[in-house]
Amino acid sequence: MELTKSEMEIMDVFWAANIPLSRSDLLEHGEEKTWKDGSVHILLNRLLRKGMIQEAGFVRRNKTYGRTFAPTMTREEYFVSTIFSHRHKPEPDGLFTALLNRPEVTAETLERLQSLLDQHRQG
Repeated sequence: MELTKSEMEIMDVFWAANIPLSRSDLLEHGEEKTWKDGSVHILLNRLLRKGMIQEAGFVRRNKTYGRTFAPTMTREEYFVSTIFSHRHKPEPDGLFTALLNRPEVTAETLERLQSLLDQHRQG
């Protein structure tokens, strides 16, 4: 499942906040947005249908209540799901090799990955 640019911008706000947000919260936090304020409701409904967000409760704003939403997956989980949802899926070995060759992967990152691998092997 691919997200549109506007949907991705909204998800970036959710992931950065790390707490459930209301429509009003999104309007306050969406600093570098390309979407219009009036289209937030439509975008939220699309993200709900795609299963990217879920209702998380209600919040009181002045005299009314509004729904809050939370992401159903992390940014990393989303990107992994997009990689493996393509018809031409990469082989995990090749994918990991390509990731490990990225300059962003530091010695510290490698140590954390080794620890994760060790934990995974032990079950």
